[in-house]
Amino acid sequence: MIDYSQIPSPCYVLEEQKLIQNLELIDSIQQRAGITVILALKGFAMYRAFPIIKQYLRGTTASSLCEARLAREEFGGELHLYCPVYQEKEFPEVIQEATHISFNSLGQWEQFKAKTLAARISPGLRINPEYSPVKQDIYNPASALSRLGIRADVLGDKLPEGIEGLHCHNLCESDSHALANTLERIETLFGYHLNHISWLNLGGGHLMTAKNYDVEHLIQVITRFKNKYPHLDIYLEPGSAVAWETGLLRSTVIDLMETPGPIIAMLDVSFTAHMPDCLEMPYKPRIQNARDPQAEEPRYRMGGLTCLAGDFMGMGDYYFAKPLQIGDTILFEDMIHYTMVKTSMFNGIKHPAIAIVRSNGNFQLVREFDYFDYKNRLS
Repeated sequence: MIDYSQIPSPCYVLEEQKLIQNLELIDSIQQRAGITVILALKGFAMYRAFPIIKQYLRGTTASSLCEARLAREEFGGELHLYCPVYQEKEFPEVIQEATHISFNSLGQWEQFKAKTLAARISPGLRINPEYSPVKQDIYNPASALSRLGIRADVLGDKLPEGIEGLHCHNLCESDSHALANTLERIETLFGYHLNHISWLNLGGGHLMTAKNYDVEHLIQVITRFKNKYPHLDIYLEPGSAVAWETGLLRSTVIDLMETPGPIIAMLDVSFTAHMPDCLEMPYKPRIQNARDPQAEEPRYRMGGLTCLAGDFMGMGDYYFAKPLQIGDTILFEDMIHYTMVKTSMFNGIKHPAIAIVRSNGNFQLVREFDYFDYKNRLS
């Protein structure tokens, strides 16, 4: 049982044992399916946990210079790169120690072909399978007008000389059936090319550590595909699945505001600055010891502490068996992946601290943030 009295508020808290459980499952999948799973830093980049993750995963994927540098300095192993666009001034530093690189367009490949081959990095192209189960446009990379990936009619029937792999990312917290549909689309649109490459990266969005995910079906899907293309090295690069349900965001009720509708619980966190996925997706996060209110039950709406009028949880209210009081702890569950890497210090709001509950139950405060973290972002 975690003693929350020793945890500052607000604070992101990673539970080490839950992370290890996820990694053990992922490792069993990659062993049984004969694939390689790497860590997508855009989904989880808490490098204090990298010593644990490196015991199970042998590399990372980076989508920016900063992510690539973090991967080199703190993780090592295979380094896969994919950026929607590479910049000439950054490219020499981005590709240092990289093992694989995917280009978003034929033009970018031609621009950086010579430097890539000279660095002995295995090059690939990102493709658009023109299929995705994702309903929210902001998270759908495979729409008809997507800027991410090359369509089959643009790529044509012959790969550019030197290309060794293909990269497809079209899922988001998806199941194994979405992967099966994706592989069918790849075979339909790009099947001819599969015999002329050595690796296929199927991107992220494979939520294999969720409780209802059909792991056995995933292994069957990949095994069937590998039997047809035994020469291919298959990569998956989930971010969410690695850190899925491994920790929480601790916050505190600072004030209670009466309205003609729900009571607004004013918190010491911000949805805009600290939980942007709740507004972008949008989705309603789970709160420990709370549930959806029934008719006539008192309801609470969670409000952030910035000046933005829309800084509140608008996807639904919460019911608490015991009425909230100022000073009560609010625990937002499953807040370690994506949310943590997308936070900002909008409005000068202090960033939540970061902490780990180790497997032996000991609490470790990794770091807290102060005025200079805010100031140094500005100039």
